[in-house]
Amino acid sequence: MSDQQGFDTRAIHAGGAADPATGARQVPIYQTTAYAFRDADHAARLFNLQEVGYIYSRLTNPTVAALQAR
Repeated sequence: MSDQQGFDTRAIHAGGAADPATGARQVPIYQTTAYAFRDADHAARLFNLQEVGYIYSRLTNPTVAALQAR
């Protein structure tokens, strides 16, 4: 990030890189509340926290994960 950017701009964009596919700078907002499971075993592993993944948006979702990573 350039030193000429103000604090507010750096606070929003610091720690994140532009999306390589689209060039988008901002974190995407995923407008979904539920996620599909490959099968019942996959769902069981997710709910038992044996596998990392998204279960339900109020618990965890890709937007929150991206913001936490920043």
